[in-house]
Amino acid sequence: MSQSSHSGHSGAGAIIAALGANLGIAVLKFLAFALTRSSSMLAEGIHSVADSGNQVLLLLGGRASRKQADEEHPFGYGRNRYIYAFIVSIIIFALGGLFALYEGFEKLHDPHGITEWQWVPVAVLVGSILLE
Repeated sequence: MSQSSHSGHSGAGAIIAALGANLGIAVLKFLAFALTRSSSMLAEGIHSVADSGNQVLLLLGGRASRKQADEEHPFGYGRNRYIYAFIVSIIIFALGGLFALYEGFEKLHDPHGITEWQWVPVAVLVGSILLE
């Protein structure tokens, strides 16, 4: 097995592991939101889902970049990996920024803290550390 194909497979394995961890963390955060109604837990859950989407797009980009050269792309599809990574960064920036604006306006309109279930965010933090 050549060096480049070996590194591509190990890279995909790391991305798949990160995808599993991020999905698990997202579940923890959404459960915490369901218990506490904490907007920060909702924002964090959405962040973890966005991270999971990133891993999916990176896997798709890696797969697309391995396509053989053809008449339309005589040098191959290797740069597709960068295009997918660029799309990922745009999505993270747009979704994260829009949700942060929404949460900021919502908190200015109706500020409140967690009154019950104060241990839940700590449990999410510990669970996230273990999953990472």
